[in-house]
Amino acid sequence: MNYRMITYIMGQILKVVGLCMLLPVLVGVIYHEHHILLSFLIPFVITMAIAFAFTLKKPRDNTVYSMEGFVSVAASWIAMSAIGALPFVISREIPNYFDALFETVSGFTTTGATVLGNVEAMSRSCLFWRAFTHWLGGMGVLMFVLAIMSSNDSRTMHMMRAECAGPNVGRLVSKSSFSARILYSIYIALTLSETGLLMIGGMPLYDAVIHACSSAGTGGFSMWNDSIGHYNSPYIEMVIAVFIILFGVNFNLYYYLLIRKFSLAYKNEEVRTYFSIIILATGVITLTVMKQYGSVLEALRRSFFMVASTITSAGFSTTDTGQWPVFAQTLLLLLMFVGSCAGSTGGGMKVARIMIIVKTGIRELKYIVSPRAVATIKMDGKPVEKDVVRGATNYFILFMLLMAVSVLLISHDRFSIEENLSAVITCMNNIGFGVGRFSPSGNLGGLDSFSKVVLCFDMLLGRLEIYPLILLFARKKD
Repeated sequence: MNYRMITYIMGQILKVVGLCMLLPVLVGVIYHEHHILLSFLIPFVITMAIAFAFTLKKPRDNTVYSMEGFVSVAASWIAMSAIGALPFVISREIPNYFDALFETVSGFTTTGATVLGNVEAMSRSCLFWRAFTHWLGGMGVLMFVLAIMSSNDSRTMHMMRAECAGPNVGRLVSKSSFSARILYSIYIALTLSETGLLMIGGMPLYDAVIHACSSAGTGGFSMWNDSIGHYNSPYIEMVIAVFIILFGVNFNLYYYLLIRKFSLAYKNEEVRTYFSIIILATGVITLTVMKQYGSVLEALRRSFFMVASTITSAGFSTTDTGQWPVFAQTLLLLLMFVGSCAGSTGGGMKVARIMIIVKTGIRELKYIVSPRAVATIKMDGKPVEKDVVRGATNYFILFMLLMAVSVLLISHDRFSIEENLSAVITCMNNIGFGVGRFSPSGNLGGLDSFSKVVLCFDMLLGRLEIYPLILLFARKKD
Protein backbone atom coordinates (compact mmCIF):
# COMPACT_ATOMS: atom_id res chain seq x y z
CA MET A 1 0.00 0.00 0.00
CA ASN A 2 1.26 3.48 -0.87
CA TYR A 3 1.19 5.00 2.64
CA ARG A 4 3.19 8.06 1.57
CA MET A 5 0.53 8.98 -0.97
CA ILE A 6 -2.23 8.37 1.56
CA THR A 7 -0.68 10.85 4.03
CA TYR A 8 -0.13 13.34 1.19
CA ILE A 9 -3.84 13.20 0.27
CA MET A 10 -4.75 13.59 3.95
CA GLY A 11 -2.50 16.64 4.15
CA GLN A 12 -4.25 18.30 1.20
CA ILE A 13 -7.64 17.69 2.81
CA LEU A 14 -6.51 18.98 6.22
CA LYS A 15 -5.27 22.19 4.57
CA VAL A 16 -8.81 22.88 3.38
CA VAL A 17 -10.29 22.09 6.80
CA GLY A 18 -7.70 24.30 8.50
CA LEU A 19 -8.37 27.27 6.22
CA CYS A 20 -12.11 26.86 6.77
CA MET A 21 -11.52 27.34 10.51
CA LEU A 22 -10.69 30.96 9.76
CA LEU A 23 -14.31 31.60 8.74
CA PRO A 24 -15.63 31.27 12.33
CA VAL A 25 -12.81 33.62 13.36
CA LEU A 26 -14.23 36.20 10.92
CA VAL A 27 -17.70 35.64 12.38
CA GLY A 28 -16.25 36.19 15.86
CA VAL A 29 -14.70 39.49 14.77
CA ILE A 30 -17.95 40.68 13.16
CA TYR A 31 -20.03 39.86 16.26
CA HIS A 32 -17.34 41.00 18.75
CA GLU A 33 -16.85 37.52 20.21
CA HIS A 34 -13.13 38.09 20.81
CA HIS A 35 -13.06 35.55 23.63
CA ILE A 36 -13.77 32.79 21.12
CA LEU A 37 -11.06 33.57 18.55
CA LEU A 38 -8.28 31.49 20.13
CA SER A 39 -10.64 28.51 20.20
CA PHE A 40 -10.37 28.40 16.40
CA LEU A 41 -6.89 29.85 15.89
CA ILE A 42 -5.21 27.14 18.01
CA PRO A 43 -6.82 24.25 16.06
CA PHE A 44 -6.05 26.15 12.85
CA VAL A 45 -2.33 26.21 13.68
CA ILE A 46 -2.36 22.54 14.72
CA THR A 47 -4.20 21.49 11.56
CA MET A 48 -1.98 23.47 9.21
CA ALA A 49 1.18 22.18 10.92
CA ILE A 50 0.04 18.58 10.42
CA ALA A 51 -1.09 19.31 6.87
CA PHE A 52 2.24 20.88 5.84
CA ALA A 53 4.16 18.05 7.50
CA PHE A 54 2.14 15.56 5.42
CA THR A 55 2.60 17.49 2.16
CA LEU A 56 6.13 18.84 2.61
CA LYS A 57 7.51 16.39 0.09
CA LYS A 58 5.40 15.11 -2.78
CA PRO A 59 5.69 11.32 -3.17
CA ARG A 60 7.59 10.06 -6.18
CA ASP A 61 5.13 7.20 -6.49
CA ASN A 62 1.73 8.85 -6.81
CA THR A 63 -0.10 5.62 -7.65
CA VAL A 64 -3.51 5.30 -6.04
CA TYR A 65 -5.48 2.12 -6.43
CA SER A 66 -8.86 1.28 -4.90
CA MET A 67 -7.40 0.37 -1.50
CA GLU A 68 -5.40 3.60 -1.21
CA GLY A 69 -8.40 5.63 -2.36
CA PHE A 70 -10.72 4.14 0.25
CA VAL A 71 -8.18 4.29 3.09
CA SER A 72 -7.16 7.90 2.39
CA VAL A 73 -10.80 9.04 2.40
CA ALA A 74 -11.71 7.16 5.60
CA ALA A 75 -8.57 8.29 7.45
CA SER A 76 -9.14 11.90 6.35
CA TRP A 77 -12.72 11.93 7.63
CA ILE A 78 -11.63 10.60 11.02
CA ALA A 79 -8.75 13.10 11.23
CA MET A 80 -10.83 16.14 10.30
CA SER A 81 -13.56 15.08 12.76
CA ALA A 82 -11.05 14.67 15.59
CA ILE A 83 -9.50 18.08 14.88
CA GLY A 84 -12.81 19.79 14.08
CA ALA A 85 -14.04 19.01 17.59
CA LEU A 86 -11.24 21.02 19.24
CA PRO A 87 -12.88 24.49 18.96
CA PHE A 88 -15.90 23.26 20.95
CA VAL A 89 -13.66 21.86 23.70
CA ILE A 90 -11.23 24.79 23.88
CA SER A 91 -14.10 27.30 24.04
CA ARG A 92 -15.72 25.14 26.76
CA GLU A 93 -19.03 25.35 24.92
CA ILE A 94 -18.91 21.54 24.69
CA PRO A 95 -16.31 20.73 27.36
CA ASN A 96 -16.50 16.94 27.09
CA TYR A 97 -14.37 15.80 24.13
CA PHE A 98 -16.59 12.81 23.33
CA ASP A 99 -19.62 15.10 23.14
CA ALA A 100 -17.69 17.52 20.95
CA LEU A 101 -16.51 14.67 18.73
CA PHE A 102 -20.08 13.39 18.37
CA GLU A 103 -21.31 16.87 17.40
CA THR A 104 -18.49 17.29 14.88
CA VAL A 105 -18.89 13.86 13.29
CA SER A 106 -22.62 14.55 13.11
CA GLY A 107 -21.78 17.81 11.34
CA PHE A 108 -19.29 16.50 8.78
CA THR A 109 -21.41 13.42 8.00
CA THR A 110 -24.46 15.71 7.66
CA THR A 111 -26.37 13.64 10.20
CA GLY A 112 -27.61 16.51 12.33
CA ALA A 113 -27.99 14.44 15.51
CA THR A 114 -27.04 16.46 18.57
CA VAL A 115 -26.11 15.96 22.20
CA LEU A 116 -26.94 19.58 23.05
CA GLY A 117 -30.05 20.50 24.98
CA ASN A 118 -29.73 24.25 24.43
CA VAL A 119 -28.02 25.25 21.17
CA GLU A 120 -29.16 28.84 21.62
CA ALA A 121 -26.60 29.24 24.41
CA MET A 122 -23.71 28.78 21.98
CA SER A 123 -21.70 31.63 20.51
CA ARG A 124 -22.35 32.68 16.92
CA SER A 125 -18.87 31.53 15.93
CA CYS A 126 -19.42 27.99 17.19
CA LEU A 127 -22.92 27.87 15.72
CA PHE A 128 -21.47 28.89 12.36
CA TRP A 129 -18.72 26.24 12.52
CA ARG A 130 -21.31 23.65 13.55
CA ALA A 131 -23.47 24.43 10.50
CA PHE A 132 -20.53 24.92 8.13
CA THR A 133 -19.34 21.36 8.83
CA HIS A 134 -22.59 20.31 7.14
CA TRP A 135 -21.73 22.31 4.06
CA LEU A 136 -18.20 20.90 3.91
CA GLY A 137 -19.36 17.35 4.45
CA GLY A 138 -22.32 17.58 2.09
CA MET A 139 -20.45 17.51 -1.20
CA GLY A 140 -17.34 16.22 0.53
CA VAL A 141 -14.06 17.89 1.45
CA LEU A 142 -12.18 15.55 -0.85
CA MET A 143 -14.42 16.58 -3.75
CA PHE A 144 -13.38 20.17 -3.07
CA VAL A 145 -9.71 19.16 -3.08
CA LEU A 146 -10.20 17.35 -6.38
CA ALA A 147 -11.87 20.45 -7.79
CA ILE A 148 -8.84 22.63 -7.09
CA MET A 149 -6.10 20.05 -7.69
CA SER A 150 -4.72 19.19 -11.11
CA SER A 151 -4.76 15.45 -10.64
CA ASN A 152 -4.50 12.64 -13.13
CA ASP A 153 -7.56 10.45 -13.43
CA SER A 154 -5.70 7.27 -12.58
CA ARG A 155 -5.93 8.17 -8.90
CA THR A 156 -8.81 10.67 -8.58
CA MET A 157 -11.45 8.23 -9.80
CA HIS A 158 -10.66 5.79 -6.99
CA MET A 159 -11.02 8.62 -4.46
CA MET A 160 -14.30 9.78 -6.02
CA ARG A 161 -15.63 6.23 -5.66
CA ALA A 162 -14.91 6.40 -1.93
CA GLU A 163 -16.33 9.92 -1.47
CA CYS A 164 -19.47 9.80 -3.63
CA ALA A 165 -22.65 8.13 -2.45
CA GLY A 166 -24.54 5.56 -4.45
CA PRO A 167 -24.23 2.14 -6.09
CA ASN A 168 -22.17 3.46 -9.01
CA VAL A 169 -19.95 6.50 -9.69
CA GLY A 170 -19.37 8.09 -13.06
CA ARG A 171 -17.83 11.25 -14.42
CA LEU A 172 -19.69 14.10 -16.08
CA VAL A 173 -16.77 14.90 -18.37
CA SER A 174 -13.55 13.15 -19.33
CA LYS A 175 -11.50 14.45 -16.39
CA SER A 176 -12.49 13.81 -12.76
CA SER A 177 -11.14 17.19 -11.62
CA PHE A 178 -13.42 18.98 -14.10
CA SER A 179 -16.36 16.88 -12.90
CA ALA A 180 -15.64 17.94 -9.33
CA ARG A 181 -15.52 21.62 -10.35
CA ILE A 182 -18.85 21.37 -12.15
CA LEU A 183 -20.49 19.65 -9.18
CA TYR A 184 -19.12 22.19 -6.68
CA SER A 185 -20.20 25.10 -8.88
CA ILE A 186 -23.76 23.76 -8.88
CA TYR A 187 -23.54 23.17 -5.13
CA ILE A 188 -22.42 26.75 -4.43
CA ALA A 189 -25.05 28.21 -6.78
CA LEU A 190 -27.87 26.34 -5.02
CA THR A 191 -26.55 27.38 -1.59
CA LEU A 192 -26.42 31.06 -2.56
CA SER A 193 -29.89 30.86 -4.13
CA GLU A 194 -31.38 29.45 -0.96
CA THR A 195 -29.63 32.08 1.17
CA GLY A 196 -31.12 34.85 -0.97
CA LEU A 197 -34.64 33.40 -0.91
CA LEU A 198 -34.55 32.97 2.88
CA MET A 199 -33.53 36.60 3.27
CA ILE A 200 -36.44 37.63 1.05
CA GLY A 201 -38.68 35.81 3.55
CA GLY A 202 -37.41 38.05 6.35
CA MET A 203 -34.64 35.83 7.72
CA PRO A 204 -31.51 37.78 8.81
CA LEU A 205 -28.31 37.16 6.80
CA TYR A 206 -26.62 35.17 9.57
CA ASP A 207 -29.65 32.93 10.06
CA ALA A 208 -30.00 32.47 6.31
CA VAL A 209 -26.35 31.40 5.91
CA ILE A 210 -26.61 28.96 8.83
CA HIS A 211 -29.74 27.27 7.47
CA ALA A 212 -28.57 27.33 3.84
CA CYS A 213 -25.34 25.56 4.84
CA SER A 214 -27.32 22.98 6.80
CA SER A 215 -29.78 22.54 3.93
CA ALA A 216 -27.03 22.17 1.34
CA GLY A 217 -25.50 19.29 3.27
CA THR A 218 -28.99 18.00 4.13
CA GLY A 219 -27.76 18.03 7.71
CA GLY A 220 -30.29 19.75 9.92
CA PHE A 221 -28.28 21.79 12.43
CA SER A 222 -30.19 24.93 13.35
CA MET A 223 -29.39 27.84 15.65
CA TRP A 224 -32.69 27.38 17.50
CA ASN A 225 -33.81 24.67 19.91
CA ASP A 226 -37.10 24.29 18.05
CA SER A 227 -35.34 24.19 14.66
CA ILE A 228 -37.24 25.68 11.70
CA GLY A 229 -40.44 25.74 13.77
CA HIS A 230 -38.95 28.78 15.54
CA TYR A 231 -39.83 31.03 12.60
CA ASN A 232 -43.41 29.74 12.25
CA SER A 233 -43.30 30.86 8.62
CA PRO A 234 -44.88 28.78 5.84
CA TYR A 235 -42.70 30.62 3.30
CA ILE A 236 -39.42 29.78 5.08
CA GLU A 237 -40.53 26.19 5.61
CA MET A 238 -41.39 25.73 1.94
CA VAL A 239 -38.13 27.31 0.74
CA ILE A 240 -36.09 25.00 2.95
CA ALA A 241 -38.23 21.95 2.08
CA VAL A 242 -37.88 22.58 -1.66
CA PHE A 243 -34.13 23.10 -1.43
CA ILE A 244 -33.40 20.04 0.70
CA ILE A 245 -35.36 18.02 -1.87
CA LEU A 246 -33.26 19.62 -4.63
CA PHE A 247 -30.06 18.81 -2.75
CA GLY A 248 -31.33 15.23 -2.53
CA VAL A 249 -31.37 14.93 -6.34
CA ASN A 250 -28.42 13.43 -8.23
CA PHE A 251 -26.25 16.43 -9.15
CA ASN A 252 -25.48 14.91 -12.54
CA LEU A 253 -29.04 15.79 -13.56
CA TYR A 254 -28.42 19.48 -12.97
CA TYR A 255 -25.48 19.28 -15.34
CA TYR A 256 -27.67 17.64 -17.97
CA LEU A 257 -30.20 20.45 -17.55
CA LEU A 258 -27.47 23.07 -17.90
CA ILE A 259 -26.25 21.60 -21.19
CA ARG A 260 -29.88 21.18 -22.29
CA LYS A 261 -29.92 17.41 -22.42
CA PHE A 262 -33.42 17.38 -20.99
CA SER A 263 -34.21 13.88 -22.23
CA LEU A 264 -31.40 12.39 -20.11
CA ALA A 265 -32.76 14.14 -17.03
CA TYR A 266 -36.36 13.09 -17.72
CA LYS A 267 -35.45 9.46 -18.34
CA ASN A 268 -33.77 9.11 -14.94
CA GLU A 269 -35.86 6.47 -13.23
CA GLU A 270 -34.36 7.06 -9.79
CA VAL A 271 -35.37 10.73 -9.68
CA ARG A 272 -38.91 9.95 -10.85
CA THR A 273 -39.20 7.33 -8.11
CA TYR A 274 -37.71 9.75 -5.55
CA PHE A 275 -40.35 12.42 -6.26
CA SER A 276 -43.11 9.80 -6.40
CA ILE A 277 -42.19 8.54 -2.92
CA ILE A 278 -42.24 12.11 -1.54
CA ILE A 279 -45.68 12.81 -3.04
CA LEU A 280 -47.15 9.49 -1.90
CA ALA A 281 -45.71 9.64 1.63
CA THR A 282 -46.84 13.26 2.06
CA GLY A 283 -50.38 12.36 1.01
CA VAL A 284 -50.61 9.33 3.31
CA ILE A 285 -49.20 11.14 6.35
CA THR A 286 -51.44 14.17 5.70
CA LEU A 287 -54.50 11.91 5.89
CA THR A 288 -53.10 10.26 9.04
CA VAL A 289 -52.44 13.48 11.02
CA MET A 290 -55.27 15.61 9.62
CA LYS A 291 -57.45 15.26 12.74
CA GLN A 292 -54.53 16.29 14.92
CA TYR A 293 -54.10 19.62 13.13
CA GLY A 294 -57.74 20.39 12.40
CA SER A 295 -57.25 21.39 8.76
CA VAL A 296 -56.02 19.76 5.57
CA LEU A 297 -53.67 22.65 4.69
CA GLU A 298 -51.97 22.67 8.09
CA ALA A 299 -51.57 18.88 8.04
CA LEU A 300 -50.20 19.07 4.48
CA ARG A 301 -47.74 21.79 5.47
CA ARG A 302 -46.37 19.78 8.42
CA SER A 303 -46.37 16.47 6.57
CA PHE A 304 -44.62 17.77 3.45
CA PHE A 305 -41.83 19.39 5.46
CA MET A 306 -41.20 16.35 7.66
CA VAL A 307 -41.28 13.93 4.71
CA ALA A 308 -38.80 16.13 2.83
CA SER A 309 -36.62 16.44 5.91
CA THR A 310 -36.65 12.69 6.55
CA ILE A 311 -36.14 11.22 3.08
CA THR A 312 -33.32 13.67 2.32
CA SER A 313 -31.78 13.01 5.77
CA ALA A 314 -31.91 16.75 6.49
CA GLY A 315 -33.24 16.30 10.02
CA PHE A 316 -34.90 19.73 10.32
CA SER A 317 -38.20 19.81 12.14
CA THR A 318 -41.26 22.03 12.41
CA THR A 319 -43.22 19.77 14.72
CA ASP A 320 -42.66 16.99 17.23
CA THR A 321 -43.29 13.80 15.26
CA GLY A 322 -43.22 11.91 18.56
CA GLN A 323 -46.79 13.14 19.00
CA TRP A 324 -47.90 11.73 15.65
CA PRO A 325 -49.75 8.41 15.30
CA VAL A 326 -47.51 5.32 15.30
CA PHE A 327 -48.35 4.66 11.63
CA ALA A 328 -46.97 8.07 10.58
CA GLN A 329 -43.83 7.61 12.70
CA THR A 330 -43.26 4.16 11.21
CA LEU A 331 -43.59 5.53 7.68
CA LEU A 332 -40.97 8.18 8.47
CA LEU A 333 -38.72 5.44 9.85
CA LEU A 334 -38.98 3.58 6.55
CA LEU A 335 -38.17 6.77 4.63
CA MET A 336 -34.95 7.00 6.65
CA PHE A 337 -33.81 3.72 5.09
CA VAL A 338 -34.75 4.76 1.56
CA GLY A 339 -32.93 8.09 1.61
CA SER A 340 -32.39 10.36 -1.38
CA CYS A 341 -30.76 9.87 -4.78
CA ALA A 342 -27.29 8.58 -5.48
CA GLY A 343 -24.83 11.37 -6.23
CA SER A 344 -26.63 13.82 -3.93
CA THR A 345 -25.77 15.24 -0.50
CA GLY A 346 -28.55 13.20 1.12
CA GLY A 347 -28.16 10.10 3.26
CA GLY A 348 -29.94 6.77 3.54
CA MET A 349 -29.39 3.69 1.41
CA LYS A 350 -30.24 5.69 -1.74
CA VAL A 351 -33.29 5.25 -3.95
CA ALA A 352 -31.25 3.66 -6.76
CA ARG A 353 -29.89 0.97 -4.47
CA ILE A 354 -33.36 0.21 -3.06
CA MET A 355 -34.74 -0.02 -6.60
CA ILE A 356 -32.02 -2.48 -7.62
CA ILE A 357 -32.66 -4.63 -4.56
CA VAL A 358 -36.44 -4.66 -5.18
CA LYS A 359 -35.97 -5.49 -8.86
CA THR A 360 -33.56 -8.28 -7.90
CA GLY A 361 -36.22 -9.76 -5.63
CA ILE A 362 -38.83 -9.57 -8.42
CA ARG A 363 -36.40 -11.24 -10.83
CA GLU A 364 -35.84 -14.10 -8.38
CA LEU A 365 -39.60 -14.59 -8.03
CA LYS A 366 -39.92 -14.76 -11.81
CA TYR A 367 -37.09 -17.29 -11.92
CA ILE A 368 -38.85 -19.50 -9.35
CA VAL A 369 -42.04 -19.47 -11.43
CA SER A 370 -40.27 -19.80 -14.80
CA PRO A 371 -36.68 -21.14 -14.38
CA ARG A 372 -36.01 -20.88 -18.12
CA ALA A 373 -37.10 -17.28 -18.37
CA VAL A 374 -34.38 -14.65 -18.84
CA ALA A 375 -35.09 -11.61 -16.67
CA THR A 376 -32.73 -8.64 -16.83
CA ILE A 377 -32.61 -5.88 -14.23
CA LYS A 378 -32.88 -2.50 -15.94
CA MET A 379 -32.52 1.11 -14.85
CA ASP A 380 -33.40 3.94 -17.23
CA GLY A 381 -34.17 1.31 -19.85
CA LYS A 382 -30.61 -0.08 -19.76
CA PRO A 383 -29.40 -3.37 -18.24
CA VAL A 384 -27.67 -2.97 -14.86
CA GLU A 385 -24.22 -4.56 -14.68
CA LYS A 386 -23.95 -7.68 -12.53
CA ASP A 387 -21.27 -6.07 -10.38
CA VAL A 388 -23.61 -3.21 -9.52
CA VAL A 389 -26.44 -5.62 -8.64
CA ARG A 390 -24.14 -7.71 -6.49
CA GLY A 391 -22.74 -4.57 -4.84
CA ALA A 392 -26.21 -3.29 -3.93
CA THR A 393 -27.20 -6.64 -2.42
CA ASN A 394 -23.95 -7.01 -0.48
CA TYR A 395 -24.25 -3.43 0.79
CA PHE A 396 -27.74 -4.13 2.13
CA ILE A 397 -26.54 -7.28 3.92
CA LEU A 398 -23.56 -5.48 5.47
CA PHE A 399 -25.73 -2.52 6.43
CA MET A 400 -28.24 -4.68 8.29
CA LEU A 401 -25.49 -6.71 9.98
CA LEU A 402 -23.64 -3.64 11.21
CA MET A 403 -26.90 -2.08 12.35
CA ALA A 404 -27.70 -5.17 14.45
CA VAL A 405 -24.22 -5.12 16.02
CA SER A 406 -24.52 -1.41 16.82
CA VAL A 407 -27.92 -1.85 18.48
CA LEU A 408 -26.45 -4.63 20.59
CA LEU A 409 -23.43 -2.52 21.59
CA ILE A 410 -25.50 0.43 22.84
CA SER A 411 -28.17 -1.74 24.46
CA HIS A 412 -26.35 -1.56 27.82
CA ASP A 413 -27.66 2.01 28.13
CA ARG A 414 -30.92 2.68 29.99
CA PHE A 415 -33.01 3.44 26.91
CA SER A 416 -35.71 1.22 25.40
CA ILE A 417 -35.05 -1.09 22.46
CA GLU A 418 -37.16 1.18 20.21
CA GLU A 419 -35.08 4.22 21.17
CA ASN A 420 -31.77 2.36 20.75
CA LEU A 421 -32.88 1.01 17.37
CA SER A 422 -33.97 4.48 16.21
CA ALA A 423 -30.68 6.00 17.41
CA VAL A 424 -28.68 3.55 15.27
CA ILE A 425 -31.01 3.92 12.29
CA THR A 426 -30.89 7.71 12.41
CA CYS A 427 -27.07 7.75 12.68
CA MET A 428 -26.36 5.12 10.03
CA ASN A 429 -28.75 6.83 7.63
CA ASN A 430 -27.45 10.30 8.61
CA ILE A 431 -30.92 11.59 9.55
CA GLY A 432 -30.62 13.29 12.94
CA PHE A 433 -33.71 12.33 14.92
CA GLY A 434 -35.36 9.12 16.07
CA VAL A 435 -38.24 8.24 18.36
CA GLY A 436 -39.00 8.61 22.08
CA ARG A 437 -36.33 10.63 23.86
CA PHE A 438 -34.46 10.89 20.54
CA SER A 439 -37.38 12.50 18.70
CA PRO A 440 -37.02 16.00 17.16
CA SER A 441 -37.84 17.56 20.54
CA GLY A 442 -35.10 15.57 22.29
CA ASN A 443 -31.41 14.82 21.80
CA LEU A 444 -28.86 12.04 22.21
CA GLY A 445 -27.02 13.67 25.09
CA GLY A 446 -28.23 11.07 27.59
CA LEU A 447 -26.11 8.31 26.03
CA ASP A 448 -22.78 7.41 27.65
CA SER A 449 -19.42 8.01 25.97
CA PHE A 450 -19.09 4.45 24.67
CA SER A 451 -22.49 4.61 22.95
CA LYS A 452 -21.59 7.98 21.43
CA VAL A 453 -18.38 6.55 19.98
CA VAL A 454 -20.35 3.63 18.49
CA LEU A 455 -22.80 6.06 16.93
CA CYS A 456 -19.93 8.21 15.61
CA PHE A 457 -18.68 5.09 13.85
CA ASP A 458 -22.21 4.50 12.53
CA MET A 459 -22.45 8.04 11.17
CA LEU A 460 -19.15 7.62 9.33
CA LEU A 461 -20.28 4.23 8.05
CA GLY A 462 -23.43 5.79 6.64
CA ARG A 463 -21.72 8.81 5.06
CA LEU A 464 -18.84 6.83 3.51
CA GLU A 465 -21.12 3.89 2.68
CA ILE A 466 -19.37 1.25 4.79
CA TYR A 467 -16.47 0.05 2.63
CA PRO A 468 -13.87 2.84 3.12
CA LEU A 469 -14.15 2.64 6.89
CA ILE A 470 -13.96 -1.16 6.97
CA LEU A 471 -10.98 -1.22 4.60
CA LEU A 472 -9.18 1.31 6.82
CA PHE A 473 -8.95 -1.36 9.52
CA ALA A 474 -8.42 -4.29 7.15
CA ARG A 475 -4.97 -5.63 6.46
CA LYS A 476 -4.02 -5.99 2.84
CA LYS A 477 -2.15 -9.21 2.12
CA ASP A 478 0.92 -8.80 -0.05
